[in-house]
Amino acid sequence: MKDKAGNTYGIKEVLEKGRKNIRSYTMILALLIIWLILGILTKGTFFMPRNMSMLVRQTSITGILALGMLLVVITGNIDMSAGSAMGLLGGIAACCQVWYGLGVAPTIFIVLLTGLVIGIWNGFWVAYMKVPAFIVTLGGYLAFRGILIGLTKSVTISPMSETFKSIGQGYLPMWAGWTAALLLCAYAAVAFWRERHSKAKYGFPVPDRKIVLAKCLGVDVLILLFMYVMSLYQGVPVPVAVMLVLAGIFTFLTKCTPFGRSVYAIGCSRETAELAGIHTKRILFLVYMIMGAMSGIAGMILTARLNAGTAGAGNMAEMDAIASCVIGGASLAGGVGSIPASLIGALVMVSLDNGMSLLNTESFWQYIVKGVILIGAVWIDITTKKRTG
Repeated sequence: MKDKAGNTYGIKEVLEKGRKNIRSYTMILALLIIWLILGILTKGTFFMPRNMSMLVRQTSITGILALGMLLVVITGNIDMSAGSAMGLLGGIAACCQVWYGLGVAPTIFIVLLTGLVIGIWNGFWVAYMKVPAFIVTLGGYLAFRGILIGLTKSVTISPMSETFKSIGQGYLPMWAGWTAALLLCAYAAVAFWRERHSKAKYGFPVPDRKIVLAKCLGVDVLILLFMYVMSLYQGVPVPVAVMLVLAGIFTFLTKCTPFGRSVYAIGCSRETAELAGIHTKRILFLVYMIMGAMSGIAGMILTARLNAGTAGAGNMAEMDAIASCVIGGASLAGGVGSIPASLIGALVMVSLDNGMSLLNTESFWQYIVKGVILIGAVWIDITTKKRTG
């Protein structure tokens, strides 16, 4: 059957599109396999509600950092300083709380402002002075870590106030979590049907109504399942709520704004983007400012979760963020990447850490396994591009 536009497609067409876009599903399959293996090896401990709550809480820090990193990667650049910046900003939050007795609001303001300054520093050198991003941010990696060590004197700074700790350790009230889940279900349904209507309006091929209904039900089931699992422990952790809100904002920015389209255009071809009238320097500058702000948010959550600021905080965190983006399908050459996929990539990375910790695996094996999986993810991406290209 066909709609008014005469352009419906059904199950066969969906399967064919799925075959062509197999890269989009590879990481989901990999995540499920990793979970299944870890569940078996830990004799079900991995799937306990308490551990699942801890897992998503840990994912929030890597995920928030990956949100900012994805924009940088899409433009064809890199930020090697993100982990050191996160540690420094988390240390500044601890100093504000412990040494100066500042409240939560002033602490958040100072940390975010400092994060923007760090982003301005990186963005100025990369966008306007045309110094390679790798060199600029590698310098930042060393400088910010040095500032953190000098600031803390390699001494742990604690404890934080109870209100500030709730940023990293708190939970949403159960009613708030379920209300948000139901609203998300309704929004997902409306979004799917509006997308179908929009395609039909402008004469693009649209999926059959049964396909749309199946997608709606699938997304809604996942949302409600997530909320159910979280409710088995203490509810949705505050850091996870922050990550999901930021993910929604970033999804809107990348898909529905000129800024987002400009970011992708720069990654595809900076020269072409400039010829099209895009202010590439300004966009790159803003991207690094956003990266600085994300480092600040991740740093505060880490400090609040640990209830301490330490000189080693954020060590190698930029590698996990970059790996999350790559595992999620982003191309280091630029122009490719999505917010949901990067968060799934972050979940893959944290699942490995979490599962191997449950198995009491020595730390060096964690680095080896994550390195091998990262290489494998890039290889799969290249292979599937060749097959479907």
